[in-house]
Amino acid sequence: MNCCGLLDPEQQPVPLKSIEVQLEVKDHVATVVSTLIYENKEDKPIEAVFVFPLPGDAAVCHFSAKIGQTEIVAEVKEKQEAREEYDDALSSGQQAFLLEESEQSPDIFSLKVGSLPPGESASIRLEYVIELAVEADDGLRFCLPAVLNPRYQPQGSEGASVQVTSVPASQVPYTLSFSARVSSPRPISKVESSCSLDPLQYLNTEQTQATVKLAAGHKFDRDVELLIYYKDAHQPTAVVEAGQASAKPGTLMGDPVVMLSLYPEFPQAVMSSLASCGEFVFLLDRSGSMDCPTDNSEQQETRIGSARDTLLLLLKSLPMGCYFNIYSFGSTYKHIFPKSVEYSEKTMEEALKKVGEMTADLGGTEILQPLKHIYSQPCIPNQPRQLFVFTDGEVWNTKEITSLVKNNSAFHRCFSFGIGEGASSALINGLAKEGGGHAQFITGTERMQPKVMQSLRFALQPAVQDISVTWDLPKGVSVTVLSPPISAIFQGQRSLVYAQLTGQSSEAAEGCVTVKYNLAGHPSQNQLTFNLKPAEDTGLTVHRLGGRSLIRCLEMEEKEDGGKPDEGVKKRVVELSVQSGVSSAYTAFIAVNKDNSEPIQGPLMRRNVPTPMFYSMMQCAMPMAGPGLPGMAMACAMPGPQMRLKSCAMPSPLMLNLCSAVTTADAIMSCDMSCDEPAEFGKFLEKVEDPDLTMPKQPRRDPLLELVSLQKASGCWLLDPALAAVLGKKSKKVEKAKPSAVNQEVWATILALMWLHGFKVDAKEEWELLAMKAVSWLRAQKAPCVTECIEAGNTLLGCKVQKDALGL
Repeated sequence: MNCCGLLDPEQQPVPLKSIEVQLEVKDHVATVVSTLIYENKEDKPIEAVFVFPLPGDAAVCHFSAKIGQTEIVAEVKEKQEAREEYDDALSSGQQAFLLEESEQSPDIFSLKVGSLPPGESASIRLEYVIELAVEADDGLRFCLPAVLNPRYQPQGSEGASVQVTSVPASQVPYTLSFSARVSSPRPISKVESSCSLDPLQYLNTEQTQATVKLAAGHKFDRDVELLIYYKDAHQPTAVVEAGQASAKPGTLMGDPVVMLSLYPEFPQAVMSSLASCGEFVFLLDRSGSMDCPTDNSEQQETRIGSARDTLLLLLKSLPMGCYFNIYSFGSTYKHIFPKSVEYSEKTMEEALKKVGEMTADLGGTEILQPLKHIYSQPCIPNQPRQLFVFTDGEVWNTKEITSLVKNNSAFHRCFSFGIGEGASSALINGLAKEGGGHAQFITGTERMQPKVMQSLRFALQPAVQDISVTWDLPKGVSVTVLSPPISAIFQGQRSLVYAQLTGQSSEAAEGCVTVKYNLAGHPSQNQLTFNLKPAEDTGLTVHRLGGRSLIRCLEMEEKEDGGKPDEGVKKRVVELSVQSGVSSAYTAFIAVNKDNSEPIQGPLMRRNVPTPMFYSMMQCAMPMAGPGLPGMAMACAMPGPQMRLKSCAMPSPLMLNLCSAVTTADAIMSCDMSCDEPAEFGKFLEKVEDPDLTMPKQPRRDPLLELVSLQKASGCWLLDPALAAVLGKKSKKVEKAKPSAVNQEVWATILALMWLHGFKVDAKEEWELLAMKAVSWLRAQKAPCVTECIEAGNTLLGCKVQKDALGL
């Protein structure tokens, strides 16, 4: 028997032997083909069950199985019908294969390989298409989720949880190979990754085609992330794709579909004046898993520690005159102030003191209740609400959460941050998409601060209002938009629109789309003219992405007031899914091998295939969170509504690590463990007391953060020993170098700015906003002798900073 549902390779052989992934990127759209090889080395027929992650916005469009020389291509059917067909096939001795998406979270899939006879192999092919997200530095991000951390399910929540079998990355019993082919109209400048890659190979002299491979020996300790950079900045484009010849005209698959990529450019005059008002609400995950290191490096900075440092930067960068509050959540939630308060030196210092005391001690990951509380607070007039959510995204009720955000989208913008490997892409992207904000993922050794500060810059951009999209098409051609209405536009960020084009025209072969919006009181618009003639060799990628977009829209609408699914919407989703061949929450892919004439004899042995869990999850001390132990259950491999650990026949080293937070025998007994061997339980107690299991000490604070922590809410610095220490000088020397006509705060503020520009220019995106606040403060002082101060500062600090560089 497995402890906490974890697979013991000696007791239960894993039938999955290898996964091969081939990625084909065309401009900003990717097609991913995964081939999974199963082999039954046991003496009985088996059913292999594999629960694994996929990107939340992927359109799964092909599933097939090959046994010997026989290939069976799966069909999309209504989910219950597909399940019954699968069960009927197994009970009659046939081979069957079932692939279905989780109803609660669209980034979790379950694959069943049924009736694999002894000694036989099966090759499973899974294909999906996806748009690549645009990063802050114009890179296109592709992520192959290799890590599936157990998801937390709150007590009393509806719906059965998917049982996830997880093991430490080092114990994953199958291999992964990954290769990518990239092609674009523009030259490819570089491809970067958080994993080790073989060198980029260009396929032509124009460098518009290239291949890259994952280096051998991937350890499964992180998601496979690629960042692709093209030489020219992204341009607005339109791709028209021809319909399927065999499909009926007037249907989604029978008509052409257009994909528009829009990159709005705002007037420079508007962009230079960032907003000086707003209500900024920060919501921080303090569940037990936030105590994990951000990556597997020697530094061992924890997720919660990185989030604390980020909140310091955010609070120092807020504009005077705004309002703010900070919430934190786990199994319960807390707030620093009863309601949002005006930003001042007093409120900022009070908040920073509380932030410094925050630890990952609140148990599970229940984000729904704090969100409901935030939305119940009345909005402050003339202070647009901006919500920042920081979480490692290990939740079960994704659709319930994103639906709540959508229902309140008229009253706020939501910016989301997925922290660490395995953060749910469906949750992080869903929060930002439904909340009209922007999503960021922080993985591996990436610093959280630059990404968060970029989102703060987006939040300080004027809110775009009254967005409308109008189409100008030739007579005889009509349009059906497949995407949700554009709810947010940010400078330089892509907006995607999918639309079905019905009918034909004998006239012009061009169409035009216009996006109009109101920006800081100024009516603005962007136009894109496109050729209606379908592009060649696009397959049905755009149709599938358009179909997926419409299916997701309908799924978000499907709840009636009573909370039950709307049968009309559900029927429409099933029809679209079957017609387009794209997965949905209400359908599944089913394949039955009707050629195996001899029924497979004997009872089926079920074998769960484990997914990698982020290594650090294994080491995290999960704090106890009262009855039911939600904090610990989240760390274990099988979360469920009871929030109890499965009884343990034999404590594994992993189990001992997971329970390292338990400090009393009473707490241990409340884990509901019935360990059979007293000797083993004694070893378990010894392990709990082992001081080697405690988290390593935090590294010494970065001098940049030390300097930032000394800045006042107004933007200035004080001339004191703490500032001198950060500058690496003695207090008396700093005071002596001050020009006599200048007051101490002005001198200190100029020195701080010079140190940032002279020694921390590589981290400029982190401190740029707080430096702008300091410059505004200096201008308000109308300080004399600024040039003299800069000369004296250069001499003191040993740098060569120009007055223009400071913005003075």
